[in-house]
Amino acid sequence: MQLTCPARTSLDGQGFDVLVIGGGVNGIAIARECARSGKKVAVVEQNDFASGASSRSTRIIHGGLRYLEHGEIALVRESLRERDRLLRRYPNLVRPMEFLLALSHEARPFMRSAIAIRTGLWLYHRWAGAPRIASNCARAFERQLDAGHGWSVFSYEDAQCEFPERLIAEWLAEAVAEGAIACNYTQVLDIARKNGRVTGARLRDGISGKESEITASCIVNASGPWVDFVLQDSGFATSKLIGGVRGSHIVLPRFTGAPGAAIYTEATDGRPFFVIPWNGQTLVGTTEVADSADPAKAHPNAEEIDYLFDNFARLFPGSQLTKADIRYNFAGIRPLPYSPGRKMSEVTRQHVIYDHTHDGAAGLVSIIGGKLTTARALARETARKLGIASTEPANILAAPAPASGIESTLEQWARLVAAKARIPETSAHAIAAWHGRRALAIASAASLDDALRSPLCSHSEHIVAEAVEAVMHESAVTLADILLRRVPVALGPCWSESCTQQAASRIGAVLGWNRTQIDRESEGFEQERGRFLHPKPEPVRVS
Repeated sequence: MQLTCPARTSLDGQGFDVLVIGGGVNGIAIARECARSGKKVAVVEQNDFASGASSRSTRIIHGGLRYLEHGEIALVRESLRERDRLLRRYPNLVRPMEFLLALSHEARPFMRSAIAIRTGLWLYHRWAGAPRIASNCARAFERQLDAGHGWSVFSYEDAQCEFPERLIAEWLAEAVAEGAIACNYTQVLDIARKNGRVTGARLRDGISGKESEITASCIVNASGPWVDFVLQDSGFATSKLIGGVRGSHIVLPRFTGAPGAAIYTEATDGRPFFVIPWNGQTLVGTTEVADSADPAKAHPNAEEIDYLFDNFARLFPGSQLTKADIRYNFAGIRPLPYSPGRKMSEVTRQHVIYDHTHDGAAGLVSIIGGKLTTARALARETARKLGIASTEPANILAAPAPASGIESTLEQWARLVAAKARIPETSAHAIAAWHGRRALAIASAASLDDALRSPLCSHSEHIVAEAVEAVMHESAVTLADILLRRVPVALGPCWSESCTQQAASRIGAVLGWNRTQIDRESEGFEQERGRFLHPKPEPVRVS
């Protein structure tokens, strides 16, 4: 079977109620909200959707326990409310997770009393209104800690989104289903203004090179760390809005004695520090380094990598891991409010919607800050700012289902998918976990052809039909779009260049790629994966 890839949409000459610039978590959430309210919406992204800061985070959905220390009570309560909405609405992608707060007595002696910490955790739990996760990990973790230090360990609940790329793909599909037009690889060259108001934009298609012009009543600059760059390109004299902060991570293998819970502690310099089970590996982060350079070129420096590993080793002195075991390292730029003279840890994590009316551009707003957990709340607030009524109530009081409940549901769903697609239940479960309600449509497509049921590579449970879904319905253009973001198997512990070749050949055979295109896509994928993850070189095999 060979399929015809959908043609890229031309925006030239079209008019929109809302143009959203930026295809990260905030931009897609805003486009979805405005489209659900009946507005004609276009969302454009200069690279691929979810390829910037959204894919370079610590991948947790949290209420912001650390914000309590800084007195940001409203942000904590909003974050907890939004966390529980995500748990309820996307239980296959957002899962409850136990966190262990570990505080060293020697690192910051007497800074906090146990009763103050317990009170803060009690408030955190009470505001969440969720059932507690039974703690089975705290005692085992305490045995792993360096016996030469005194530690206090406290258990609490938050959540994890292992693959925010998949969550964003779902929101994108929901926006498109409501009539939004989504164009990745589309750069905004200029925001047009007339008589003190925005009127539209000039765009360039990064694939064809063609330029186009559109009209728009409102424009949302939700380009994250690129907010100031977008404004500068359009000749705005606005003062600096974004104070970029680089957050770096390393990925290690799972190790003997690794806890099943996420660990939240303080690094030796007092910054928040996480060690989290992720995707069959161990995710360690993060740093805070001022970075105002091109966000696309963000990468950890040697000092950050040393900092991350050394703080990990301090927590797990018996792990027997060394720096040579680091599989990947990656970094993203947090688009925090520009706050010269303030410590980065003290800069608010509350988002800001900046109105450009006083800059001679009524109808234009820029989004400063924001995070995965509160993206939908930001979207509702932005819609209201534009005079668009929200379609979603702000408060839902029902508690999320426990993790065991979603596992039971996924098992039932996987059996349906397996029977429909004639694939093993392990593959069906993997598809159901990543694609939710779309899993049965993928299974229906897979049932039509053996090539669509083929695994993406020899050790993957995910199949070619998922890649086809990514191209046909989720705006994927390149092999990297598919394997890093829509079906992110290439983030796993076992991916290699041979996997790339297998996946490219199997996907290409269905999409009608010739050998030259398969080779070109494979090379482009390896380059992008290297820029993103900085993977450890594969060992040279001697025949």
